[in-house]
Amino acid sequence: MADRQEEHGRSVQGSRITVKTSGESGGQSGEKQWNAGGELQSTGQDQPISQEEKLNAVYRLTTGLAQQMEKARIAEYTELLHSPFRLIWLNILSGTARGVGIALGFTFFAATIIYVLQVLGALNLPIIGDYIADIVRIVQHQLELKTF
Repeated sequence: MADRQEEHGRSVQGSRITVKTSGESGGQSGEKQWNAGGELQSTGQDQPISQEEKLNAVYRLTTGLAQQMEKARIAEYTELLHSPFRLIWLNILSGTARGVGIALGFTFFAATIIYVLQVLGALNLPIIGDYIADIVRIVQHQLELKTF
């Protein structure tokens, strides 16, 4: 997961929160990190971190996680798993839509190819015209052989 830069020098990376502190209030600058277990890891110069900074960092981390879960639509997926009849109905509906889409697409494609072949056949081009005539003869021969 790439770093997401936050305001005031805070960033969230994976399950760590990094807070970059500066010497604005007469203190020394440095960097503080909290891991997933909530333990403070300090890098650079040590400086006391206020409770408000800790809460802000945790708030930003949980907000980021909530946004990622919302983007993934996990709640809707688990709700769908708890209603199997709705899941079956949606799968039947989507399968039918795919089947109709494939049938319409193939029909359009085949009609376009047949139209192009008819136009080429009307031009009486020597090679293409013979090829189309061979196809017509093969189809007629197959139709004569089949008796149902």
